[in-house]
Amino acid sequence: MSKSTANYRPETRLVHSGTLRSQYGETSEALFLTQGYVYNSAEECEARFKGEDPGFIYSRYSNPTIAMFERRMIELEGAEAARSAATGMAAVTTAILAPLKAGDHVVASRALFGSCLYVIQDLLPRYGIETTLVDGLDLDQWQRALRPNTKTFFLESPTNPTLDVLDIPGIAEIAHSGGARLVVDNVFATPIWQSPLALGADVVVYSATKHIDGQGRCLGGIILSSEAFIAEHIHNFMRQTGPSISPFNAWVLLKGLETLGVRVRAQTETAGRIADVLASHPKISRLVYPGRADHPQAALVKKQMRGGSTLVGFEVKGGKQGAFRVLNELKLAKISNNLGDAKSLVTHPATTTHQRLKPEERAALGISEGFIRFSAGLEHADDLIEDLTAALEKA
Repeated sequence: MSKSTANYRPETRLVHSGTLRSQYGETSEALFLTQGYVYNSAEECEARFKGEDPGFIYSRYSNPTIAMFERRMIELEGAEAARSAATGMAAVTTAILAPLKAGDHVVASRALFGSCLYVIQDLLPRYGIETTLVDGLDLDQWQRALRPNTKTFFLESPTNPTLDVLDIPGIAEIAHSGGARLVVDNVFATPIWQSPLALGADVVVYSATKHIDGQGRCLGGIILSSEAFIAEHIHNFMRQTGPSISPFNAWVLLKGLETLGVRVRAQTETAGRIADVLASHPKISRLVYPGRADHPQAALVKKQMRGGSTLVGFEVKGGKQGAFRVLNELKLAKISNNLGDAKSLVTHPATTTHQRLKPEERAALGISEGFIRFSAGLEHADDLIEDLTAALEKA
């Protein structure tokens, strides 16, 4: 962590960390839209490629704007190093696949985003990597799944879309007891409310498309870990295979970080108010929100999270038809499979993000036909509550 920001609180780091100013002394971080770089001499070029001279070589490897985004995230997350990627799934896939080889074994929580399940269930086995899915809430299942060739544990917490909260320190301890690493997808918690590295995780991944941009503009992802993990497993893999983020997207995300704390706090407050109203609504059969005392893992939420969530999960009576009627009646919240946006977004997971699962698999995860995931935006909470309750009354 740089001396200039090491003693500041997260909100200050979100504005100032990692800034590299050019000779022009610009206030806002500069956008370096360049593919390559020139050298003063052939000798300098040779030294740069050998790693003897610091600097940039090619924007697929690194870029000043991308470096600023990565440094700001490093200091926010408390990591040693990071590499950003073109999308969240590029970050997840790289973090999991890059360190592995045929014959290795991965254990993952069954409650995952559909694309993450694809990587675990379909992609890894094609390359001779064995995988096991477990009930992420059950520490005994993690322990029993551990093998001598287990290299990676993977989970998301809170989970998508049912907002279960997994015991990160407990799962990390099991992973480390067998010489495995723990990779945590921290998108639903955001770095504002949860710090997996401090809880024992080895690697943290984000879809920066979500809260970090938070305004529906671009795609991006990032992997954060130790210097050793990034240098040994991630840097060269990304350099050679090319899932790199564009400088423009990195700049958008860098500017998004300046308001991340303000947005997440406001969205979390709104989500909490919505959850309190919906919890007693006669047309809601189940309400899940990590900030409430009735959350199934409420004690764990208090232990490892600093706040609730910007998302609320609830089950509408009447199954799929009931859920669709509510979605179609909403005026403010927009139907979309994204989340963490300034605009409130609502999703029916059974027919979108988790539609590839068999009905019995969705049922086991608590994703019923009537379940809706609500991502609170920056609208006034009262307007969103009125919109939701009016939709429920008409449904």
